[in-house]
Amino acid sequence: MLDIINKAKPVKLLVTDVDGVLTDGSLFFGNSGEEMKAFSILDGLGIKLLRDSGIDTAIITGRVSDLVARRAGELGITLIYQGREDKRTALEELCGDLQLPLSAVAYIGDDLPDLGAIRAAGLGVAVANAHSFVAQHADWQTSRQGGAGAVRETCELIMKAQGTLTASWERFL
Repeated sequence: MLDIINKAKPVKLLVTDVDGVLTDGSLFFGNSGEEMKAFSILDGLGIKLLRDSGIDTAIITGRVSDLVARRAGELGITLIYQGREDKRTALEELCGDLQLPLSAVAYIGDDLPDLGAIRAAGLGVAVANAHSFVAQHADWQTSRQGGAGAVRETCELIMKAQGTLTASWERFL
């Protein structure tokens, strides 16, 4: 665990996939063709607490969805890369735009399209229900499943490593 804490200490940016990470991976379609997704409130608060501690967040997703843009807006996420199947290249572009080394990035994913980004990031995270090959190549695997608090768990790991977790909780006392 000490190795993971050391990898989380320099993180300045958390990048997350959407389907299977911020959601459980299910896609719902209404009769009129509208798409619906369920996002975890646990993850949302984790992202807000992380941002309040000085860590930025970004989304890289292979799909394009107005719902993702809406949820990102609710969470204050302005760095959104949609329709990006090559997530490693998208991550490298994002880091270039921000002038941030990959070593200062945590990336959380669940499936094979996330593998390149997971391996490139300073801290590569797989959700509990990630594809086994992805989990095998991640630095750390959450105990929570995608769409059920895995992002929150990752946010809290980063804040714990950086010494900001307790203060983020105490404001609710």
